[in-house]
Amino acid sequence: MSHTINHLRKLRLQRSELAVPGSNPDMIEKAANSDADYIFLDIEDAVAPPDKERARANIIVALNQIDWRNRGKTISVRINGLDTHYMYRDVVDLMEQAGDRIDTLLVPKVGVPADLYMVEAMVNQIEIAKGYQTRVGLEALIETALGMANVEAIASFGGRLEALHFGVADYAASLKARTVNIGGLNPDYPGDQWHFGLSRMTVACRAYGLRAIDGPFGDFSDPEGYKAAARRAAALGIEGKWAIHPSQIALANEIFSPTDKEVDRARRIIDALKVAESQGKGAASLDGKMIDAASERMARNVLATYEAMTADQR
Repeated sequence: MSHTINHLRKLRLQRSELAVPGSNPDMIEKAANSDADYIFLDIEDAVAPPDKERARANIIVALNQIDWRNRGKTISVRINGLDTHYMYRDVVDLMEQAGDRIDTLLVPKVGVPADLYMVEAMVNQIEIAKGYQTRVGLEALIETALGMANVEAIASFGGRLEALHFGVADYAASLKARTVNIGGLNPDYPGDQWHFGLSRMTVACRAYGLRAIDGPFGDFSDPEGYKAAARRAAALGIEGKWAIHPSQIALANEIFSPTDKEVDRARRIIDALKVAESQGKGAASLDGKMIDAASERMARNVLATYEAMTADQR
């Protein structure tokens, strides 16, 4: 193990992340009563330009009137991009009027670390000026060729950054990929065309102590396609996925939750290695397979997710 170790900066249960347009107050209320671990209220792509200011105002009202945390939700807001004239007012109004009710701000189309620096500087100043005792985290959407080219530098930004998300739709547009679908497989490609991007982002996250989250799957009439995409993401080490429709929440929660069998095996791995250690051995045999210290680290990853789930349910 390298002497440089970047531990997970912030553990949050993020199996399912429901995207909710700020322009629709009814959907916001329903989201608060959903089974999603994470909610992000959107002022960016899901809101048309004429509705941006109204959506921002709706979100501020919802942040202040709904007790998201008491309902077991982590609440995030996706602000507009730094290339727009909406972004500065998003940050100022949200932070000044509801900054102590927000868990994270989701920054879209991050291309270079300086994009996060700008948002962080604004958040820092407003938190100090308002005297907030809470601390708003930042999450970055990797959804452009520039962002993917710089993903390691973005992940190493530090500060308030907690997670990276893979924004497949804008990423496809940025690459000029031959598709008009949001996520899913292209039959002309031998495998998963998003594998490289997802894998590279996940490696960057794990290297620098960030959560790795997969983005949207646009065809909400195809639950099996969603689950297949989620399984591929989970196999890479990603810990959650967006839900752009309420029907996708349960699918994400299912795929990104360890099964009872997995939890039981994780516990037995740890117990077997304790016995082996007491006998002066560094490895052991369990169910006909060799296990060692690396097995224990994998097992503890399973148990960390399980414990976060059960803590959230208490």
